[in-house]
Amino acid sequence: MTKTNSAANSAPAADTSAPISQSTDLNFDVIIVGSGAAGLTLALSLPSHLHVAVMAKAPLTEASTYYAQGGVAAVLDETDSTENHIEDTLIAGAGLCHRDAVAFTVEGGRAAVDFLLKQGVRFTLDEEEQLHLTREGGHSHRRIIHAADATGIAISTTLIRQVKKRTNVTILTNHAAVDVITSDKLGLGGKNHVVGLYALDMTTNKVKSFQTRFIALACGGASKSYLYTSNPDIATGDGIAMAWRAGCRVANMEFNQFHPTCLYHPEARSFLITEAMRGEGAYLRLPNGERFMPRFDERAELAPRDIVARAIDYEMKRLGARHLYLDISHRPADFVKGHFPMLYERLLELGIDITKDQIPVVPAAHYTCGGVMVDLNSETDISGLYAIGETSFTGLHGANRMASNSLLECFVFGASAARHITQKLLEQDVEPNLVEVPRWDDSRVQNPDEDVVILHNWEELRHFMWNYVGIVRTTKRLERALNRIQMLKHEIEEYYSSYIMSKNLIELRNLALVSEMIVRCALQRKESRGLHYTLDYPELSTEIKDSILIPPDFTAG
Repeated sequence: MTKTNSAANSAPAADTSAPISQSTDLNFDVIIVGSGAAGLTLALSLPSHLHVAVMAKAPLTEASTYYAQGGVAAVLDETDSTENHIEDTLIAGAGLCHRDAVAFTVEGGRAAVDFLLKQGVRFTLDEEEQLHLTREGGHSHRRIIHAADATGIAISTTLIRQVKKRTNVTILTNHAAVDVITSDKLGLGGKNHVVGLYALDMTTNKVKSFQTRFIALACGGASKSYLYTSNPDIATGDGIAMAWRAGCRVANMEFNQFHPTCLYHPEARSFLITEAMRGEGAYLRLPNGERFMPRFDERAELAPRDIVARAIDYEMKRLGARHLYLDISHRPADFVKGHFPMLYERLLELGIDITKDQIPVVPAAHYTCGGVMVDLNSETDISGLYAIGETSFTGLHGANRMASNSLLECFVFGASAARHITQKLLEQDVEPNLVEVPRWDDSRVQNPDEDVVILHNWEELRHFMWNYVGIVRTTKRLERALNRIQMLKHEIEEYYSSYIMSKNLIELRNLALVSEMIVRCALQRKESRGLHYTLDYPELSTEIKDSILIPPDFTAG
C-alpha cells in the first residue's frame, strides 16, 4: 500500500449490504467502472484473451476526460527534465506529495505520450511539425501537449474508438455500480479479495450481480458534492464510496481543488475556461479593469490554482461581486482564435467575443485530490480491487494538484494496473473465479412514494457543502456541515433500505458518504495547507502528514 506518515483516524461507519440470494448473473475477468482516460487506458492495456467489461452510468464520453481543455504534462523538450517536473509538482503539492509516486508518474510521461500517439490521438503540432508544448500554472517549463483547447475530446473519442474495436471488451452503458462484493462480505475467510459487483441496469431498473476476479474503480471524483462545479453529472464519488464500504482506506479528502475560472453565465454553469488561456497571457481583472493577481503572488496569473482561486474568492467577497473577469483581448485576434478555437466558438454563441470582450468567471469545484489509497500498482487494500484516476489517492498531488498532471496520472497508473493484473495472472497470485455472487434481493422493497425527497436532499447537501466546506473554511462551519450530513445520511439509509433502487438514490447515498469524508478530513487538519484553508488555523504546521480515514471493518493486508 501507499506509505503514509500519519496516524490512523476513524471515519464514518460502513454501510450494511442489501439482502442477497440466488446466483450470479454475469461473469467477467476484469470489470472497469468508468469510461474516462484511466479506465479506457486499462482496458486497452490488458491482454486480449481476458474478458473485460467497461461499465458506465452514461454514454462513454460523459466523463471528466472528455471535458478537459488543457492537456497532458510530460517532459519532452530538451531544455526540460524529469527532475524539473518532479520539483514543480512537489512545490505545488505544498509538502504532501509522496516523492516516489511523483517520480513514478513523471518518469512514465514519455511512455504515456507514446501510448496516446499509438492509439491515434492527434495533438497540436508546432511549425516544425513537432508536438506543440504550452505552459500552465505551477510549471517552470513548457511541457503540456494538447489538441488545441479540446484535448479531452481528442483523447476520449480516440480511446473510445479503439476500445470498441477490442473484441474482448464488453461495453455496459446505463449501468450504475452499487457495491463491490468481497470474500469478507460473503464470509468466505482467508485473504480478503474481490468476488464481484452489484450494478443497476438503468434500462430495466434491475440490479444485476457480476462475478469477477478484478475490479478497477475509475469513476472520477466527487465534485458534484458542491453547488458549483466544472465536472459532469457523473462525478458523484461512486468509486470512493464503494471502496470505503468494501473496507478500503481513504486519504486527504479535504483537498478539493476549485478551478479559478469557470464561466459565469446562466446558460453554461459548468463550462470551464482552460488554465492554458492564462498560460498564453490572459489577465485576471476586477470589474474596474485592474489586474489583481500580482498583489497576491509574484507568479501572478500563473500561480498554482489554490492561490488563484483564493485570490478571486477574496476579491469577490471584498467587493461583493458575483464574478470577476478573465481577459485575453490584448493578444492578437488570430492568435486567440488559433489557440482556443473551441472556446472562441462556444463563447461567441453566448454573446462573448473573447478577442474583444472580457470573460466573466468564478471559481468552481474541479478536482478531488484525495481518494482511495493505492500503491504504485493502483491496487487498494483489497486484493484484486484497483482504483485509478481521480478516484485514487496515489500520493502524486499532495495538497494541490498541478495543472495537467491528472491526465498523466490516468495513463501511467492505468498502464500500471494492467501490468499488475497481467503479472498476478501469470504467477497465479489471484483467487480462482469460482465463487458465485448471489443475486440482488429486492423482494422486500417498494416503489418510492416521493422521489422529490431525493432531489431535495441532493440540493440541500450541495448548498451547505458550498457554503460551509468551500474555498475558505472554519471549524464551526465544518462542524455544522457534519451535523447536517449525518442527519441526511440517516434519511438516505432509511430510503435505501425501503425503496427500489434508482440512479439518483445511488448517487445521493455516495455523495453523502463522500461529503462526510471531506469534512472529517478537514476537521483533522489543524493548519492551512494547499487547497485546505481555514481561518482558525491560517499557518502551516511543522508536522507534515496525510489525513487518513480507516473503515471500521478494515483489516491490514
